Amino acid sequence: MNLISKACVVASLSTVAMLSTNVFAGDIAAGKTKSATCMACHGANGISQIPMYPNLAGQKEQYLALQLKAFRSGERKNMVMAPMVAGLSDADIENLAAYYASLDPSGK
Repeated sequence: MNLISKACVVASLSTVAMLSTNVFAGDIAAGKTKSATCMACHGANGISQIPMYPNLAGQKEQYLALQLKAFRSGERKNMVMAPMVAGLSDADIENLAAYYASLDPSGK
């Protein structure tokens, strides 16, 4: 095996290792604390019991953070979400995203 092939194998294994670990940018515990107001619509375990509100459990962390920031900036418009995120800091958003991403999407 030549040097380039070895480098490709190492890079591939490193990528798999990174993807298989749950590393969150935000603080899960802080996100759980901050999620108290979210639970009314999105459920205590991130699974909504109300058909018009999405499940958040197991959603991708970066996606959640981007959507919350888009609601906050007004880029994404929603009469319910706009006031909910208006007072959130970037750290709050990162923490909420980490918390919901850490939850089991099956609701268990």
